[in-house]
Amino acid sequence: MKLGLSQFLSPFRVIIISYIVAMIVFSILLYLPISHKEGVDLTFSEALFTSVSAVSVTGLTVVNVSETYSYIGVFFLALAIQLGGIGIMTLGTFVWMLFGKKINLSQRMLIMVDQNQNKFSGLVNLMRGILFVALIIELIGALILGTYYIRYFDTVGEAFYQGAFASLSAFTNAGFDVTGQSLIPFANDYYVQLVVILLIFAGAIGFPVLMELKEYFSKDNPHFKFSLFTKITTTTYFAVFIIGVIGIWALETGSYYVGLEWHQQLFYSIFNSATTRSGGLATMDVSELNMATLLFMSALMIIGASPSSVGGGIRTTTIAVMFLTIKSFALGKDDVKVFGREIHPEDRQKAFIVLSVFLVMLFAAVTLIVAFESQNDITLLAIIFETASAFGTCGLSMGITPDLSLPSQFVLMVLMFIGRVGLIAFLFSIRRRETKSHFKYPTERIIIG
Repeated sequence: MKLGLSQFLSPFRVIIISYIVAMIVFSILLYLPISHKEGVDLTFSEALFTSVSAVSVTGLTVVNVSETYSYIGVFFLALAIQLGGIGIMTLGTFVWMLFGKKINLSQRMLIMVDQNQNKFSGLVNLMRGILFVALIIELIGALILGTYYIRYFDTVGEAFYQGAFASLSAFTNAGFDVTGQSLIPFANDYYVQLVVILLIFAGAIGFPVLMELKEYFSKDNPHFKFSLFTKITTTTYFAVFIIGVIGIWALETGSYYVGLEWHQQLFYSIFNSATTRSGGLATMDVSELNMATLLFMSALMIIGASPSSVGGGIRTTTIAVMFLTIKSFALGKDDVKVFGREIHPEDRQKAFIVLSVFLVMLFAAVTLIVAFESQNDITLLAIIFETASAFGTCGLSMGITPDLSLPSQFVLMVLMFIGRVGLIAFLFSIRRRETKSHFKYPTERIIIG
């Protein structure tokens, strides 16, 4: 019986179950009377949706956070965001180390799965480094924004409260806000936007990248070289960001941007390109953008952030490996080389599996929501945008989430959950144990394409 249980509870399934438990626990905490303001009638389904969105660091909501939750409720929400942002195993490792417990092999396996790593060495140091870097970045962001916010809010306490939450939300790419209007009040304050964009970058670029940057600047290892993962991740992340800026500006120059100053157009394009990568914070009502821009932004949300980061989506390395594989095929090459290294065939296979499964999931999710909302006046574009935002754990919304029925909201919750844990981890959690075949059939070619 014990053997059967251990076989069933693979590291991937344990991580999946851990996140589900966390979502349930925080939904109960957010549902408690002390968590919401007096006179607010909150249903458990609304608390559950908020919890799933927070732990998956998405930001889609069915209620207005500032009008619904008390300071205690916001505190619970911040804990859920922090847990989801840096990962359950990062905090778990910190607790284990705090009590002086040794990290055993099974726990290292869980850490490896939670942080999408492929080797055991250095995992504990990685967890320690992630927690340290994350808290330092959030603290610096809170101090900068809190100090600057004094000019916007009546009291110093309120300014630092807003600044601390904004820093946490930006770094974890959670997309939540306690202003009630996201960052729309700061639409013309480019200082606030630049700080938030830098925090979004820091969270979405990937923890391994941050750890390598930390090692590079520490000068402890004079022979240090950046890994292939960091080179591909950083190049792809900023390439997609620049394409996003140019694309959004080009698509809106004759539409929403008409009559705006050049600097307004520039910062709307920069901020929207940054936030669609998983950030979810907004300086404008995105529903006012034209259809082409919204579809383009949906694609950016689907790509999402980097692996082993706070963000979701199919991830930057998936897009990079796919592009490089297609390029090699077009050039008549069997292998895929980049930055003086060759990409492993298994990683190329994973990239196409992730995209294929995602397309099936997106089509199924959109179809289900369209069927559930057949009696509601909701456009197909709005549904596609919302599902892309959910899977990319972005949180940008055209404002339809509160109007969706419970079945549709459940579909979004499933997408947010899978987007947070990652498609590879999700697929491995439902995969049967690998078994070797005792015989082989004759191989035969089939027509493809």
